[in-house]
Amino acid sequence: MTTETLFSAVLTLSLLAGGAIAFGSEAASKRVGPATAETTVVTLPTVTVVGRRAASTEVAVETEAVEHRVQ
Repeated sequence: MTTETLFSAVLTLSLLAGGAIAFGSEAASKRVGPATAETTVVTLPTVTVVGRRAASTEVAVETEAVEHRVQ
């Protein structure tokens, strides 16, 4: 048995034991329900947004002569 095989076996068993302990402690712990907190409901006034377009949008057709688009 080589050292690498022995190390692999010890590591595997250690991870297995650690997982079993973690799972057991989680299963044995007392369950506490979620905490309830007081919430305050705030109603903001209604906002009406009115907007107008300042200028029309120009879009150039991309061809070999045009290097960028204008918007």
